[in-house]
This record gives sequence, C-alpha cells and structure tokens, in this order.
Amino acid sequence: MCLLKQPTTAQPDLDNPDQHQHSSLGTLSLTALGVVFGDIGTSPLYALKECFHSSHGLTPTADNILGILSLIFWALILVISIKYLSFILRANNQGEGGIMALTALILPHQERDRGNRKLLVILGLFGAALLYGDGMITPAISVLSAIEGLHIATPAVSHFIIPLTVVVLVLLFMVQSRGTGKVGAVFGPLTFIWFLVLAVLGARQIIMHPAVLLAASPHYALNFLLSNGWAAFLTLGSVFLVVTGGEALYADMGHFGVKPIRLVWFSLVLPALLINYFGQGALLLASPAALENPFYFLAPQWALIPLVVLATAATIIASQAVISGSFSITRQAVQLGFCPRLTVAQTSAKERGQIYVPAINWLLMISCIGLVIGFQTSSNLAAAYGFSVTTDMAITTLLFFFVTRERFRWTLWKALLLCGGFLVFDLAFFGANFAKILHGGWFPLLVASLVFTLMSTWKTGRKILSKRMREGSMSISNFLTAIRAAMPQRVEGTAVFMSGNLHIAPSALLHNLKHNQVLHRRILILSVVTEDVPHVAEAQRCELDDAGEGIYLLVLHYGFMDEPDVPKVLSTLEVGGKPFRMLETTFFLGRETIIPSARPGMALWRERLFRLMSRNARTATSFFGLPPNRVVELGMQIEL
Repeated sequence: MCLLKQPTTAQPDLDNPDQHQHSSLGTLSLTALGVVFGDIGTSPLYALKECFHSSHGLTPTADNILGILSLIFWALILVISIKYLSFILRANNQGEGGIMALTALILPHQERDRGNRKLLVILGLFGAALLYGDGMITPAISVLSAIEGLHIATPAVSHFIIPLTVVVLVLLFMVQSRGTGKVGAVFGPLTFIWFLVLAVLGARQIIMHPAVLLAASPHYALNFLLSNGWAAFLTLGSVFLVVTGGEALYADMGHFGVKPIRLVWFSLVLPALLINYFGQGALLLASPAALENPFYFLAPQWALIPLVVLATAATIIASQAVISGSFSITRQAVQLGFCPRLTVAQTSAKERGQIYVPAINWLLMISCIGLVIGFQTSSNLAAAYGFSVTTDMAITTLLFFFVTRERFRWTLWKALLLCGGFLVFDLAFFGANFAKILHGGWFPLLVASLVFTLMSTWKTGRKILSKRMREGSMSISNFLTAIRAAMPQRVEGTAVFMSGNLHIAPSALLHNLKHNQVLHRRILILSVVTEDVPHVAEAQRCELDDAGEGIYLLVLHYGFMDEPDVPKVLSTLEVGGKPFRMLETTFFLGRETIIPSARPGMALWRERLFRLMSRNARTATSFFGLPPNRVVELGMQIEL
C-alpha cells in the first residue's frame, strides 16, 4: 500500500554500516579479499623500485633505503589504517561508500544551502570523475608490471611483454559480466595465496638482515626528508604508490560491507605488505644491484616463472577493485542525475551493490590497452599514476570534514584537528604527484576533465530542459478545471503519464488529449524521485494522492543505488478501488527532440553535446522496466 500525501525522505543510516546480512563474515571476507585489496596488494611489484627512479637522483644507500621504508610504513599506517579503515569508512551512506556517496551526504536539502554547498558538490563530482582515470591506469600498470617479470626470468621474451599484457587485459574485462561476487569467489583464494607469498618472500630477507626493521621508527623518515630536500619531496610521489588502493577500497565498501574489509586488512593484508616491503629493503641493503627489480629478486631463480604467473593473476585481481568501483560510481551518477541512463546489470540476487555496467567496462578496456601501447613500460605509467588518486584523497578529506560536523555532530576543533591532520598528508602527496603532470599525470587530469564536462553538461542540460518544458505548461489544478468544463470523452483502461513535476500536467497528457480528444477513465501521473541515500525501504517506496476526476498523483522513491522497476510497484497497488492490470494499462512517454539555440542557459557547444548524450541515453522504457508493448511515445521539439 502507498503512503498518502506525506512524502517520505529516507535518511542515511550512519550507525549501521554493515547491511550485508545474507552472507557469512568469512565468505564476505574471502570475496572482499579478491576484489577490494587487489589494487593495494600489488603495489610491491613496482612501488619501492619507483622510489629510486633515476629522475629522483637518489642512490640506494642504507640511510635512503631505511628512510623510504619508514615513509612507506607510516603511509600505510596513517593513510590506510587510520584515515580510511578507522574513520572514512564510517562516512557511509546506508552502507555505500565512494566519493559520490560521500557527496550525496552533503547535498543541499534546502534552498538556503545551495549557495555554500555548490562548490562542495562540484569538488565531489570532479573527484568522482578522477576515479575513471584511475580505473584506466590501474589495470594497465598492474598487469604490465607483473608480466615485465618475464624479462628477469628470460630476457629473450621481452618483445612479447606488450602483446601478452593486452591479451590479459582483454580476458579480464570479458569476465566482468559474471559479477564481482563470482569473480571475487575465484579471486579470493588466489589473493590469499598472493599475500602469503608476499610475506614469505619478504620474511626470508628480513631474517637474514633484521636491522631493516629499524625503519619502523619515524625518525628515519624525517631524517630522509631533511637530508634530501627536493629529491625527497619528489620521492613522496612514488611512496604514494603504496596507498593508491585507498579510494578504490572506499568505493567498493558497498559490495561487501565494513567488517570484512577491516578484518582482512588488519589480519592479513597489512602484515603481508609490510613484511614484503621490508624484505625488499633488506635485499637492497645487502645487494644494491637488485634495484633493477627488487620484488622479483626476492625469489630464488627456480621460482621466477611461477612467481610471474602468480603476480599476473594478482594484478588481474588488482584491477577488479577499480573496475567494480567505477561501476558503483556510474550507477550513483545516473541515479543522482549527473549521467545519462545506462544499462546496469544486477549480478547478485543477494548483494544489491554487485553490478555490471557494459558501457563503462568496454570503455575502460579500450583505454587500458591504449595506455599499455602508448606508455610501453610500468615505469612510464607510474609517472601518470597517483595524481588522480591523491587528488581524490584530498577531496574526500574535505567532504569528510563536513560530514563529521553535520552527520556525526563533532565539535569544530575536533573535526579540524582530525581532518587537518589528514589534509597535511594528502597535500604533501598531492604536491609530490603534481610534478608528474608533464610526464604522464596529464592523462588522468584530461580524463577527469572530460568526464566532469559530460556530467555537469548533463545535469545542467536536464535542469534547463525541465525549465523549458514548464514554460507555457498548465498546472494540474487548471487542467482539472479545463476538463470539468470541456467534459472530454473517457475511454476504458488506465493511462500512466510519467512526469518530473506533479504540479504541472505532463506534456504527453496534453498532447494525447489535443490529438486524440479522449482521456482514460483512470489516469496516473507518475514521478520517480531519487533520494540522496543508496536504498529506500519498500514500505517507504510510494506516496499516492487523489487529485479528482479519476486522476491520481503517484511518487515512487528510490535510492541512488536502487534499480527502478515501475511495473513491479504498480502491480502491488490499488488505485481508485481497483488493482492494476498491466494488460489494461498504457504508458505514455514524451520523447523530446532537442534543438540547440542561442537562448540563455548553456554554451551552444554544450547544448549540442547534451543533445548527443540524450540521443544515446538508455530509453525510459528500458530504464524503468516498462513493458515495451504497453508504451506510447509522443514526440515534441524543445529549444534549449
């Protein structure tokens, strides 16, 4: 049954971040290991090597090795363990994470808020756009860095590295349609083995050179920064590679929940990563020549080929975190009105957060292949990697500050102290990565700018389109007065007219009356509203109002992670004392032909872009699950 007249606005449940009750903690933890931690878990393949990149001018002396290891140690503790695992994951929106969900928490609810919140929403939107650049670079650098191990094992096959990388990437994106749950079930055990191998490889060297453990003291990091000046600052851009999985981890929270992520991190992932990094450092202390590829030199010669195979599998898994995160962000953007309607496939009957977006999947695949062919080596890709993620981390901290003040009700000094501390690290990493822009960092910035332009154009275009459609429109009250006076012929059946504003008569309704000169006996004017929470309970799904003359106003509320299914809801309703029968119902939709014009609103080129996006958007019939054989579309031309 529907609620009557009183609108229901669902509120985010910040106190219950884990709403994944269908699966056991152990099962979710294992699948989370295979999806969430792949990105951060493969950083040992290239992170320490890149810290001694020739552009930094650092030599592998004992002080430099211990100093960089100390920076790596504290980056993992402060950024991942404390910032993300202890605090940022608390800023969930009914269990959903990621920068779009965080932005939704501070979206303005009242007109007076719109001015001072617009900048925050723009920041959140740009941060989401940046993650698409990360989603392109992460699979490329991860898989390429693993397969480059073949050069260490057998240099003769070096010319096969690029083709093999492309093949692996194609296979990776081809299996995405099976869903993150099924992918994670396969990847989880492999990732578990990967982290055990990381720990074993590192432990061998630590046992032989235990002095490397001194790097856990922060004074080595401080001494390194003070002694090396500008070179040390630039090295922070490479140190940041060890924490690049933080934002993907947050974006993937909705797939599995907070508890499994925290459990796996502190019990397995963090110890294995630290042991491996310290093991690489111990190897460099004993043999600086191993700097060519310290990760693969940890292994004995006989184990190189098996390790390359395992590392390749691990990097495929690593890519899963950012790919599934891109899917989540895309659906959030569609439901929040920042992106045209796209096909979103639900891949799990139990976990609502597990989805697949075909258009995004193939776009990421083509981009990854282009990056591998264009940059050729993981070192070249490392120059492009990190800028988008560190920018996102800084934006996340700023948005989190407002969440702590408004949702958590923290005092100003407490919020400033915590978020200010996080921001110090974020800005340090951001500054170090900013120097990469000319060497490849321009790529994620270009991708983000394009995505941001598309999102903002769509949002603004829909707002202008709605305004144009209201011009010359007729209010519902005036329409009721008009039909009472004219008494048009009424025909049997139910007509459903979809509208974004229940205060005005839908254009399709007016067109149908004008051209066919009839009205159905039961008319439902339907508006689908997306709330700024991920999910809306079934009991709060709809509100119904009887406007008179057989006309009813219905509002369906969905969260930005829900997939609207209009027929499913209608089949449960009784309107006017009669149940809905789909065979007696016709859905009338308006199809707008957009004509760019010089009228105030958007630049002409953006209006043309908006028209192109509108033509390629998923149809309302498909998006709302309407039966195609019960839909009538009425065309109209609208000048922007």
